Amino acid sequence: MTMLPRRLKAGDQIRVVAPSMSLSLLPDTIRTAAVERLRAEFGVEVTFGAHVEESGPLGTGPIAGRVADLHDAFTDPAVAGILAVIGGHHSNQLLPHLNFDLIRANPKVFCGFSDITALQGAVLAKAGLVTYSGPHFSTFAMREHNEATIEAFRRCVFEDAPVSWVPATTWTDDEWYRLQDAAEGRPAPSRNEGWWVLQPGTANGPLVGGNLCTLNLLQGTPYWPDLDGAVLVVEDDFESTVHAFARDLTSLLQTGIAVRALVVGRFQRQSGVTQELLRHIVTSAPQLAGVPVLGNVDVGHTNPLYTFPVGGSCYLAAEPGAVEIVLTRH
Repeated sequence: MTMLPRRLKAGDQIRVVAPSMSLSLLPDTIRTAAVERLRAEFGVEVTFGAHVEESGPLGTGPIAGRVADLHDAFTDPAVAGILAVIGGHHSNQLLPHLNFDLIRANPKVFCGFSDITALQGAVLAKAGLVTYSGPHFSTFAMREHNEATIEAFRRCVFEDAPVSWVPATTWTDDEWYRLQDAAEGRPAPSRNEGWWVLQPGTANGPLVGGNLCTLNLLQGTPYWPDLDGAVLVVEDDFESTVHAFARDLTSLLQTGIAVRALVVGRFQRQSGVTQELLRHIVTSAPQLAGVPVLGNVDVGHTNPLYTFPVGGSCYLAAEPGAVEIVLTRH
């Protein structure tokens, strides 16, 4: 059985760390807005790791500093939760240097997505700790159309009750950090057509996954999490074309896993992945025969971004006119 960290509550301290891209890449306006939103919404204190501003040619700090900040965040008794600054490309550099016994002995909420998937998969595999695929620190700086993302985070890491997901009514895919609202030229949200039932069915099981191309980086390493029998969640960003996504999913399924269900997060527009193309990818995979599959779900690189427990449990229903995901252990 995986280990759940304690719930967050008002008055807790949240530590911001930069295991991937450096905080120095974010303008002061984004940092200030994120801190203010976290304080206003949750009543938490926000502190920063000692090395979050360090950076180099690839936009990341030295490995030693990034590792030290993670270890310090887990061991500092004043810290209750940990947020990654943002994603990037290089969090997997840290894996051989992490003390997973230390992490196991100090279980805390750790949240982020995208490149942070590498850390989440490794922590699950080596420490048995449930982490959370959800907003980065920077995500909380979004001024408008962020309510559903914030509420999903609240329900998953602050509250005890099972969390029932239903499709969001609207969604956005834009550079919100440049154009924060309509007055600045931010586009209005688009109507959400709902989740796609690509293959029907229901499933219960452990919930594992995250960013597909990042999860695949763990193949063949000691940090590969157990995906057999899981409700597998995968998503990718605008750089993942339909061909790249199909190839990456094929590679993952060829590891020999037998999943109970597959959840595919909503694609960014630039990916060009349509319902018809995704259905073709799914139905062409023999490993997914008879497996319930939902697409266009509110996880990944669009907004809203729902938070889910990596290593928790869920119930999934994928039936025409009746779609639901319930986080039963989070």
